Amino acid sequence: MNIKADPTEFAGKRVLISGGTKGAGRATVDRFLAGGAQVITAARGAPKPIDGVEFVQADLTTAEGGENFAKAALERLGGIDILAHVIGGSSTPGGGFVALTDDHWLAEMNLNLLATVRLDRLVIPQMIARGSGAVVHVTSIQSVLPLPEATTAYASAKAALKTYSKSISKELGPKGVRVNVVSPGWIMTESSQDLLKRLQAANGGTIEDARQVVLDSLGGIPIGRPADPDEVADLIAYLASDRAAAIHGAEFVIDGGTVPTV
Repeated sequence: MNIKADPTEFAGKRVLISGGTKGAGRATVDRFLAGGAQVITAARGAPKPIDGVEFVQADLTTAEGGENFAKAALERLGGIDILAHVIGGSSTPGGGFVALTDDHWLAEMNLNLLATVRLDRLVIPQMIARGSGAVVHVTSIQSVLPLPEATTAYASAKAALKTYSKSISKELGPKGVRVNVVSPGWIMTESSQDLLKRLQAANGGTIEDARQVVLDSLGGIPIGRPADPDEVADLIAYLASDRAAAIHGAEFVIDGGTVPTV
């Protein structure tokens, strides 16, 4: 899906995006670039270079990695105007809560909660000093619709991230810094496509059969499809833009109607 962007919308804006080398994070990088922003992102490995993007090799699940990324971002760009935290994911095994060790829990919390908390603590103070800034945290509908077979720790971390976001919004709003949350459902990323292939290999049938397995596990998606990464990225960009200047401390769900309650 191609979403048209005003090439001057983010002109002069310096944007830090965590988790920006693949999936919805990469789409978010592309969306801000299309809007004329300066962008910096990070990853553990050394991905293929992205034209026009500053890159830092850092493991954001560690305090040291977060510090290195924040320091590089502030030094290279001279400050950050927009923080978009798209980092996240789950690698815990199936088997319910008893299968989760302390190490599993710590890994999920470091990736899905503390990576964002640390970067906020390091970068937001210079926004406060300027009296302006926009922060978008990406959580998940699993904060209210967890899948107990395999994502209890991930869902718990994302729920904590949502609560944390609401709390700091009350502190930062009067200081000129807006904080909002985007909560996606199923997004058709490379990882999702790989999941469908694994399900097809395990269960037989077609990719469409595998897709139906995922839809059934979610209880269905009323619009009949997962979100496209570009759609999630465009919502993040909107919330970070001046068009959303009066939106603060809010959660925006982009799940095609998956969550069945108000």
